[in-house]
Amino acid sequence: MNTNMILSASGWRKVFAISGEEQDRTTLIGEQNIAISIYATIVFADYVLQKSKKSHPVILLGMDARPTGPAIAEACIKAFLTKDVELKFIGVTAAPEIMAFSRETDGFMYISASHNPIGHNGIKFGLNDGGVLNGTENAFLVEKFNSLCSQDEAEKKAFDLIHDVKEESIAKIYKESKNVKEQALKSYHNFLKWTITASEDKKEQDNIFNILKEGIKNRKIGVVCDMNGSARADSVDKAFFNENGINFYAINDKAGQIVHEIIPESENLVHVASYMEQLQKEGKTDAILGYMPDCDGDRGNIVYWDEEQKKAIILKAQEVFSLSVLAELTYSQWINQNNPDFKSAVCVNCPTSMRINEIAQKLNSSIFRAEVGEANVVNLARKKRDEGYNVRIFGEGSNGGTITYPSAVRDPLNTIFAIIKFLCIKDLYQLWCTKSNNTYNSEYTLTDVLKTIPVYTTTGVSEPRAILKINTKDHSELKRKFQKIFETEWTKKQKTLNKYGIYSYTAITTNGTQQIPDITDYGISGKGGLKILFFDKTRNPDSFIWMRGSGTEPVFRIMCDVCGDNPQKEHYLLDWLTTMLKESDK
Repeated sequence: MNTNMILSASGWRKVFAISGEEQDRTTLIGEQNIAISIYATIVFADYVLQKSKKSHPVILLGMDARPTGPAIAEACIKAFLTKDVELKFIGVTAAPEIMAFSRETDGFMYISASHNPIGHNGIKFGLNDGGVLNGTENAFLVEKFNSLCSQDEAEKKAFDLIHDVKEESIAKIYKESKNVKEQALKSYHNFLKWTITASEDKKEQDNIFNILKEGIKNRKIGVVCDMNGSARADSVDKAFFNENGINFYAINDKAGQIVHEIIPESENLVHVASYMEQLQKEGKTDAILGYMPDCDGDRGNIVYWDEEQKKAIILKAQEVFSLSVLAELTYSQWINQNNPDFKSAVCVNCPTSMRINEIAQKLNSSIFRAEVGEANVVNLARKKRDEGYNVRIFGEGSNGGTITYPSAVRDPLNTIFAIIKFLCIKDLYQLWCTKSNNTYNSEYTLTDVLKTIPVYTTTGVSEPRAILKINTKDHSELKRKFQKIFETEWTKKQKTLNKYGIYSYTAITTNGTQQIPDITDYGISGKGGLKILFFDKTRNPDSFIWMRGSGTEPVFRIMCDVCGDNPQKEHYLLDWLTTMLKESDK
């Protein structure tokens, strides 16, 4: 049985719509996809039973708001009922919600394809550390899954496995789901308070939130959201904002009401920006922050009200991440000002803009980079915490995904509250102004803050020119060919490159949590990330070009990052990279 699935640690994904069309809104998935769902469940249930060593480990099952979710969930429920586990079905749930709740159980299985088009779906697996399985654990599941799917009559054997599951057992799981959902919401609510304040102490949490509530009242902060029918429509968002004195203005706020493309990039944030401007015209002047989540609700990029231009401005993903890092690094320093052992670090993916390095350097924080993939960054952050670093914030700046410890997954509420903390706790902005040699103004706005962040010109992750179709399956071979072409081109283009301020370079690869600098064989990066870092005349980092085959989509991603406001240079370097890669792919 050919599954046609991408089986990465970040999620197993494919088009589940029975037609095979990625924009199909059908609820039907077909018998082969039911069989795939059964086998995925079987291998995960066996894995949890082995890991937990309990007689009845508790496993959570949930889904985002895609139309194929219920059919996949039904197949998974039947498969779980053949195993000696206690299944709790949440129904529609945001990824941060099920992962927060999973800390009280033995594992979770989440049906989602994140930001992919509506006809796609997939599965994420995790235990009880609040995040997805790492690459090694995922590889173990993949091996078992592929073995089951490659059997003779694999589809028939999958249906045989669930043949004796009783209807009353299935009905009981569905009946209990309302109560399970309430437990999940409560767990997530409490976890958010810990994550936002960086404290498990209830009194300390109340102290921080009281400071925020006062600032929110004085600044008149309201939040606008285009739910786009995501799983967050059934989560804590509205209640959590309201309880902290924040008016919440939402559109498309019924789960499953997916009215436009799912990926929360600039082209889709126009809807929340338009609604924000409408609210401002109606006199709702507190509508100053906005977000749009993807379908599983773990990612949400930001729109803000620029009081100087009198319009809603869509922040680019890298800007969102930079703002979050600035807010959380200063917050960490503020709450640890009397801690002599405080040693700060940020963990990011390889293509995160170098503006993060500048921010971190000014705030005496170290930067560590991992390969693209949420699991890679999460595991690198765990590793660095074990080494004594305080890794308060980490994530994938290339897509704006902010992860705030102790969370192990991106969460737009943590991003929004990072900004709110920076606006409401004036000590944070004052600290940043002192460290970055900017003038402090006690009546600062978010517009003022953004003017102090280092300026870079960076390729957007969803831009058409950031995605290539590459035919070469062996990425090591592709990159070795690229190396030969690049080294020849480097010699040819010296005058042009010097004109752009580029005088030397080094090649860097990232695989999993490991970054290797100064490589001489580009092929060793394999399917990992490959970056060419350029330096100016004084050997300061100036710009970079980057490439990697996607682990969750059949595309090859590229990007460029340039110091300063220089779109001409960014275009030149990205076009150069594109030309060399196409030549390498011949």
